[in-house]
Amino acid sequence: MRLLQDTSWTRRGSALLWGGDALLDIADPTEVLSMRQFFALAGGWPEDLPSGKGNTLVVAGLEGCLDALTPDDAEVWIEHDLKPCMLNFQEEYQGQAGLVFWLPTGRQRIHMVRATDAYFWHCSPPFSGRTVALGQRLWGGAEADVGRIIDQREKNQDIDGPAWIGLHHPRIS
Repeated sequence: MRLLQDTSWTRRGSALLWGGDALLDIADPTEVLSMRQFFALAGGWPEDLPSGKGNTLVVAGLEGCLDALTPDDAEVWIEHDLKPCMLNFQEEYQGQAGLVFWLPTGRQRIHMVRATDAYFWHCSPPFSGRTVALGQRLWGGAEADVGRIIDQREKNQDIDGPAWIGLHHPRIS
C-alpha cells in the first residue's frame, strides 16, 4: 500500500478526499464545483483550474450521486458516465492536474479488502448492507496503484486511523 504524506496528490491524478483541513488547504469553499458543473465542463476544460494555485479541480456531490442510485446503477454510472469524464480531464491536462472528489463521509463509507486491495463503497439506506465495487469501476481494477493520503499534522499516524484522509490514484486507464 502506497502512502502519500505530501501534497503531490493535489497536482496530478484523482483523489477521493474526506479530510476537511486538507480540503481547506487546497480550495476555498467558493472554488468547489458540483457534479453538475463538473460534467458541464467536460470537453471545455478551463486553462487554469480554480483551486490549488491553478492545478486542482475540487468536486462535491459524488456521495449524493452514489446514494441516489441503486448499487447496480451506481456501478454502471461510475463506469459509463463518471470515469469517461475523469479520463477526459486527465487527457486534457496530460496528467498534470489534480481532480479531487470531496466525500465528507468517505472515511466511514469506503472499505478496503486487504487481501485483494479492492475498495468498496458502503451504500446508505435503503441499500444498507450492500456495496459498490468502487475501485473496480473507478480505477479499472488497478487498485494496487491507489495510495492512502496521510495527514502529516495528525499525531496518530496509523494508516487506518485519523491520519488517513483520502485515496489517490496517479493515473486511471
